[in-house]
Amino acid sequence: MKLAILSCAPDAYSTRRLKEAALQRDHKVKVLNTLKFAIDLQRGVPDLYYQRKPLSDYDAVLPRIGASITYYGTAVVRQFQEMDVFCANTAHGIANSRDKLRSLQILSRHHIGIPRTTFVRDKRDVLPAIERVGGAPVIIKLIEGTQGIGVLLAESVKAAESIIELLQSQKQNVLIQKFVAESKGKDIRAFVVGDRVVAAMRRVAQGQEFRSNVHRGGVAEAVELTEEYEETAVRAAQITGLRVAGVDMLEGNTGPQIMEVNSSPGLEGIETSTGLDVAGAVIDYIAAQVDFPEIDVRQRLTVSKGYGVSEIYVPEGSNFVGLSIEQTQLLEQDINVLTLYRGNKVIPNPKLSRVLEADDKLLCFGKLESMRGMVPVRTRRRRAPKIQELAAASSS
Repeated sequence: MKLAILSCAPDAYSTRRLKEAALQRDHKVKVLNTLKFAIDLQRGVPDLYYQRKPLSDYDAVLPRIGASITYYGTAVVRQFQEMDVFCANTAHGIANSRDKLRSLQILSRHHIGIPRTTFVRDKRDVLPAIERVGGAPVIIKLIEGTQGIGVLLAESVKAAESIIELLQSQKQNVLIQKFVAESKGKDIRAFVVGDRVVAAMRRVAQGQEFRSNVHRGGVAEAVELTEEYEETAVRAAQITGLRVAGVDMLEGNTGPQIMEVNSSPGLEGIETSTGLDVAGAVIDYIAAQVDFPEIDVRQRLTVSKGYGVSEIYVPEGSNFVGLSIEQTQLLEQDINVLTLYRGNKVIPNPKLSRVLEADDKLLCFGKLESMRGMVPVRTRRRRAPKIQELAAASSS
């Protein structure tokens, strides 16, 4: 596999560990500065230049996009997606996670536990909003912030009003959030890769600091998660649209409360506290995804851990062409075909005797691992030659 790590900090611990893990597994890997790309757009030929030269072909991209370059970083990731390069996290997922309000809106809609939160602009709405989340003390958060920056604890209603008024006067958007008293000064970071938690730590704040982030002096220790906490972390990452994520949870009286889903989680704290090769787990996951299709499995809906509703595309030349659904042995792989899409036709509950044709699409329910295991090693589509190259070839 040829892997590109998008990072503006090649010497950072996380970047170094990911590169090291890839090299240990005999993959080709380069760290590319996200800000040194140029995005070229023309009809039918999306392309990228890096440091003013055409970018060579890559099988996969691992984005490490900093908060300060979210817009440009997600544009670069989106271009890789348009070029049919596997991205460990998509531009859509990164954008969802980077906006705290948006991510909480998505999680709330899917019945994931979150602290009671409100968002207001009119100063006359501040007092009622504080009352709705349970009164002081409250947590006040900037919508965009990382490593505990922009997270404040207001002990009284008056203090909360003053802080919010000051931040709004500086054109800052803020969230007002219930203070989960039983988890004061501690939280859990679960590192999600694909459909499992590969490592987890509990972070504990020191002294009078209520923020438990390691960057703010918090102390981390390994923790074994219950099934409820594991499932909540995986669902939160997948619902947000992330394959690799750090999910931060509070231990509330009613169960896990998601604070944030991070699309570029740091590795130092969790590898040091757990002793686990988290970087290696990320690289192994990406390599497994690159070895996918020929048959394109796209997860559409996560139902429970390890299972999902997915779309399987059968291209020209696939081994499935000419076989009946029964002959594909999908059922033996714990995969059920719900709907067959053929051109403009929609065939619900197709018979097992239905013979598959090129360009069929199958909407299936089953074990995601089974879907991954049934497909051959992927040969990625190479980019079309540039117009200048075509012209040179025709004139020679």
